[in-house]
Amino acid sequence: QLQLVESGGGLVQPGGSLTLSCAAAGFTLDYFGIGWFRQAPGKEREGVACISSSGDSTDYADSVKGRFTISRDNVKHTIYLQMNNLSPEDTAIYYCAARFRLCGATEYDYPYWGQGTQVTVSS
Repeated sequence: QLQLVESGGGLVQPGGSLTLSCAAAGFTLDYFGIGWFRQAPGKEREGVACISSSGDSTDYADSVKGRFTISRDNVKHTIYLQMNNLSPEDTAIYYCAARFRLCGATEYDYPYWGQGTQVTVSS
């Protein structure tokens, strides 16, 4: 069973940056499209960004375009979410999810999920 592990969350001040990582224990993610999702308290989970297995295709939610960058290193078998100019509205638990090759249209297209990492943006 593919198990994803997120890391890199924490507390950051508004305007600051964080980089989240997503890796798989015992598996390579090279053949998987990876999505990042987030869920804030009292809100539904929303898609943030995704990247195809080749890295040729990426997509972003409008709320993070120009601030977040998704990338992958298939040598290190790790997917990254670089988050810049963070605001309190970005506070949430961030999850990575995997599906074969391509980005999914919705969260329901992703069969494999990590446990999440907390990102808190506060002064």
